[in-house]
Amino acid sequence: MKTKSYTQPLIEMRDVVKIYSTAAGEFDALKGINLQVGAGEFVGVVGKSGAGKSTLLNMITGVDNLTSGEVLVNSNGSAVSIHKMNEDEVALWRGKTLGVVFQSFQLLPMLTLVENITLPMDLCGNFNPRQSRERALELLRLVEIEEHADKLPAFISGGQQQRVAIARALANDPPVLIADEPTGSL
Repeated sequence: MKTKSYTQPLIEMRDVVKIYSTAAGEFDALKGINLQVGAGEFVGVVGKSGAGKSTLLNMITGVDNLTSGEVLVNSNGSAVSIHKMNEDEVALWRGKTLGVVFQSFQLLPMLTLVENITLPMDLCGNFNPRQSRERALELLRLVEIEEHADKLPAFISGGQQQRVAIARALANDPPVLIADEPTGSL
């Protein structure tokens, strides 16, 4: 699958293969995927359960390692192979470039909702502490749960946790938003 793009793509996948080894043998989750996504494009990935949708997103975000191929991301005007970066470089790139809404929320249970949202801003240094809290509260207002800002995730519903995960993904105003079934719990 290839999409039209008039500038350098933000994300490019070249012959990406992901094979999982299981007790029953090897399972080909991704078989030679080629994809380009440019600025301003919306791409939806559809398929039945087990088709490799989450695996594809994990390759793009650098959460999982690929078996072969390459995932290039546009970093400051040049293409960088995400799977050749070290762990710290990937974490910083992800924090500045991607907003990720995970299928299972991935909220830190010991942090309040507002702290879960300010954490990516603080790690990337995009805002000072007062600005990051104000931004987090505004994002919680936008997802209609600002009144729960100082609660821990365990004290809100699954749907509310998903809203916090969406707000957290938007915290650093990323150029790329990756969402794995973002409305599944809403």
